[in-house]
This record gives sequence, structure tokens and C-alpha cells, in this order.
Amino acid sequence: MSLAFRNEIDITVWLAGGTIADVAIQPRSRPPLTRLFAGKQASSLLPVLPRLFSLCSVAHQVAFLSAVEAAQGQQATPAAARSRVTAVVAERLTELLRSLFVGRLALDGASAAAVRAMMQASMVLGGASEGVSETLRREAVAQIKAALAGLGIAGEGQALAPGSALAVHVERCEGEELSPPLVEQSFLTAADDLDVVTRLLAGGAAYSDAPELCGKIPETGVWARWARRGPVLPVAGSAARLQARIAEVARLCAWLERGDEELDDGVVASYRLAAGRGAAAVECARGRLYHAVVLDEADRIVNFEFLAPTEWNFHARGPLVRSLKGAVLTAGRRGQDAVRALVGSFDPCVGFNLDFREVGHA
Repeated sequence: MSLAFRNEIDITVWLAGGTIADVAIQPRSRPPLTRLFAGKQASSLLPVLPRLFSLCSVAHQVAFLSAVEAAQGQQATPAAARSRVTAVVAERLTELLRSLFVGRLALDGASAAAVRAMMQASMVLGGASEGVSETLRREAVAQIKAALAGLGIAGEGQALAPGSALAVHVERCEGEELSPPLVEQSFLTAADDLDVVTRLLAGGAAYSDAPELCGKIPETGVWARWARRGPVLPVAGSAARLQARIAEVARLCAWLERGDEELDDGVVASYRLAAGRGAAAVECARGRLYHAVVLDEADRIVNFEFLAPTEWNFHARGPLVRSLKGAVLTAGRRGQDAVRALVGSFDPCVGFNLDFREVGHA
């Protein structure tokens, strides 16, 4: 199978003096899943999904499997459901740490080793969506906790260790050379799931490429989850988003250690829409991921659509554009670096190209 897609987002920031006058986003292209898999047995797709989605592959597999079960009128056992949630949480933790460290912070030898150890341990949990022994789970969680402590994250609700790579990075971001505008923030929640999946199956790729809810494009991801747990700042700059990401890392580690409480963000939800029609939502690292399927009587794929968090956050009228348009930035490299940091804080699941142009000099 030859899969050629443009896995990059092009972002053009139009400047008028020291103010961002406009932001243009050229989205990535996405795999046409119905065209690729129509007529194939649903059960044959699970091994293929990690080839299509290298990031958050566990979340995609859980979303697809849950959607198929809903279409078939089946329901996962409590033990299987619990294992899937644990796998998704572990993968979310891995992806959050990846976005914090890989390619963004200069790490010494000890910090780099801690990142590798944490990712290896969380992959043990994330790679076992149908179950892992309690002994192995405890060993992996202990390794994750020790690695996070080595990176400066001592525990849930505790301050970063002074002098750690993360503490230094947060201090640097707090002095960022960008003043984001005051904007009305809206967030995607589990209460929107049925509306989203109904529109997804009805609109197909046209909807998933540019999703909306009654004309609004809500934000999804770490900042949205943070907002659901209490009041948030009216201006969400890269420093605030970084701190929310660090807090979630500590929270997820604490949840994995306890292992007996419910998370409050609807980690995995499935919906039977009609006979042969099902959908699922999974709260992954970057936000709410949706899969929707239609099966024939032999459980072959008739329709298969997905909607990733990146399509909300990097919508042409979405949260990133709202956070940048009207912002005031310092001239030169420092201001551009601050814009790049804010774009990175939205953590797209693909790479991005950032171009700055002066209005009137196209």
C-alpha cells in the first residue's frame, strides 16, 4: 500500500508593524480512509492503523475498536475497558513528555536518560491495550515516577525542582516577547461527542477537514482539559500552556500510580448510532479524537471517517488563529521565536512551517 500525504501545516503570519494583522493556515492532507479500506473486514484494519498514525497510535486503535464494537452492538468487558483507558493514559503521558522535551529543550545526559526511561516504561503500558499484569504495571509506573522526578516533576501539585531543565524553560517562557490578545475561549467536551460524530458521518472529509459546531471552532487538548477543572487565564500564552502541560503530566502519573479512580475527561466513549453504525471518542494527548464507522452485514467497511484534534486547533478560524491575530510582538528574531513557541504549544500531530510576511509585501 503506497500512502503519500502532505503531513505538514503551512502557517503564514501577516505583520503590520509590531502587530499580527492576520494568520493564514494551509492544513495538512489526510488519508482517505473510506477509499483505502471500503470492502475490507473491520478486524483486518487494527494492525494497519499504526502505519497510518505513528503518533497516538494506541488512541487510534482504541477509537476504531470501540467504534466497531458499537456498530456491532457489542460492549467491551469492564476489564478490557479499564485496560484500554490505562493504555491511552500511558500513551498520552508519553506524547506530552515528547512535546515537552524532544527537539525543544537542551538536555544533559541525565535528563535525556530520564526521558528515554519514562517513554520506555509508558510504552509498556500503552502497548498493552488488552491487559497487562499488575506486577508489570506497578514496575512501569514506578519507573515513570522516578524518571519524572529526575526531570524536575516531583509530584502532583508540587513545584518544579529548582534548576531543572523544565524550571529553566518555564522561566524563559514567562519572559516571552509576545502579548496575545484577549479572546473568548471555547472548548470541546464529551458533551459535544454525539453532535460531532453525527456531523462527521454526514459530511465526511469535507467536515473532518474543517470541523465546526454551530459556527464555532472550539479548542481541544491540554488547555481545554485544564479549563474544565477550574478558571483559566483570559490570555493563554505559551508559558501558561506549558505549565498546564506539566501539571497534566504529574496528574497522569499520579493516576497511573493509584490506578483506582476515574479521570474526569471521558478518556474513552463509544456510541451506537444505528445497526451497523458506531462511533467513538478518545481523549488523547492533543485532544479529542473521533472515529466513526459504517459496516455492512458481514462487518465489512462501508464508511470510515476520523477527526483528529489538530483539525480543530489549526482550523483557519480556530484557536491558534484567534490566539495570534491582534497579538503584539517584539521586532526581529525574539518576536518570531515567541510566535513559534505559541504555535508549538498547540502541539500539532504533524510538522509545521512558519512564514512571516509584512502586509503589502506579498
